[in-house]
Amino acid sequence: MSTASKSSKLKVREHRARLRAQGLRPIQIWVPDVRTKDFKQEAREQSIAVAQSREAEADQAFVDAVSVWPDE
Repeated sequence: MSTASKSSKLKVREHRARLRAQGLRPIQIWVPDVRTKDFKQEAREQSIAVAQSREAEADQAFVDAVSVWPDE
């Protein structure tokens, strides 16, 4: 059967079978939708709160410390 004549359902089934044969398994995760207005507003509010906190300098130092890669 040619690829053009296969249904989407069959193509997905075969693709998943190939992945399973490689020792992989499917998982589903849900993550925040970073494209929404609500997410952007909440992220902004939280970043402002962190920047204005008494620990802002220590927090930034931590982020900088864990952000250094060995090749840098």
